[in-house]
Amino acid sequence: MKPEILKRIIVSQKEEILEKFKKGNIIQRAVNVPQLQSYLKYPNILVITGIRRCGKSVLSWQIAGFNELFAYINFDDERLLHFTTDDFDLLLEVFYELYGECECIVLDELQNIKGWELFVNRLRRTKKVIITGSNSNLLSGELATHLTGRYIDFVLMPFNLQEFLHYHGFSVPSDNMYSTQKVGILKKHVEEYLKEGGFPETYQLGREMLLKIYSDIIEKDIIKRYSIRKNMLFRDIVRYLISNSSFEFSYNKLKNIFGIKDISTIRNWVSFLENSFLIFVVERFSYKLKERILAPKKVYSIDTGMKQIVGVDVSENKGAILENAVAIELKRRKSYYESKMEIYYWKDYNNHEVDFVIKKGKDIQQLIQVCYDITNIKTHDREFKSLYAASHDLHCDNLLIITQDTEGSDTFKDKTITLVPLWKWLLSDNFYLT
Repeated sequence: MKPEILKRIIVSQKEEILEKFKKGNIIQRAVNVPQLQSYLKYPNILVITGIRRCGKSVLSWQIAGFNELFAYINFDDERLLHFTTDDFDLLLEVFYELYGECECIVLDELQNIKGWELFVNRLRRTKKVIITGSNSNLLSGELATHLTGRYIDFVLMPFNLQEFLHYHGFSVPSDNMYSTQKVGILKKHVEEYLKEGGFPETYQLGREMLLKIYSDIIEKDIIKRYSIRKNMLFRDIVRYLISNSSFEFSYNKLKNIFGIKDISTIRNWVSFLENSFLIFVVERFSYKLKERILAPKKVYSIDTGMKQIVGVDVSENKGAILENAVAIELKRRKSYYESKMEIYYWKDYNNHEVDFVIKKGKDIQQLIQVCYDITNIKTHDREFKSLYAASHDLHCDNLLIITQDTEGSDTFKDKTITLVPLWKWLLSDNFYLT
């Protein structure tokens, strides 16, 4: 590339984000920024991954800090389509020309450049380096081999409820300040959050932005990246999985439904969707690894807004949307705070099912059931019986039902079960709420 062209791109990109900070409603994310900053005190690389448009660029700027001069380039730019590894030295020269001896360098969406690993490995010896990427396989290549542990990776997710509320100027009350009026307004915000999801641009540009994000992921991050030839069939399977978020699926079932001969094709396609963070999969719990691998799995969309605007005929299934929201929050808490936490679902031979089994180390920490309306007698009995069965099987007495609106506690035989509204659970700092 020509130096002047590269320089113009770098300057315009930085001006664009600076303008966003000046005009936009930029909020502090619910992540430990000082802790992430501390990882850069040593010759480490901080790698931030996550789905497209969830705020990785803005977070990288918040971590780099505005009080120190830093260099920035975003490779998800059509003007950089012909950028290659041969241009990295030129990039460094341009950075020095623009910023002098900059201490920190942010390389955004770096997975778009093949063979970037050696350059970054060289760079991190003298600079603080932040990398962002929209593919979880960002660290599966040479970087992991060359660095031998000299990097920290962090997965960022779309906004949680608290971030959504802060963005919209709603002050989250403390536990002892939940007035009737505050709760009413809060519930309305929760309904909007479940409908719109957690992508910040949706709040500015409307829900149609979700379709643009979805299209970019399918086209750029999957079909183009992995050279998928049967792209129409692939699209049908994606819509099927997102439409059936919160439900069980199996690779063999997908193979039969869509008439695909090789089951490995299905496995690969699902893994591509996971790598791009569009969906995530939860396994059925079993102490036996073979049973865990062979059992059907449950699939969840990374965003409730995405689930509703992309999926088919799911708008009326409020229970599935509620469960998907809980799954997202559990995955977020694992990424942000509880890396050793494991998330499963449970089902026995009598078809008793519990939505989430929370495991840490050898111990089952909590069993969580999600139910939109627990007041129906049949629903009440089914959910309580399932929790009771799982409690005995897994030796766990921390039993929780997350509902749309019911709060309190109830007993079933010799077990006490806590009931909490979704909004209160989403805003709680007590991860294992009892």
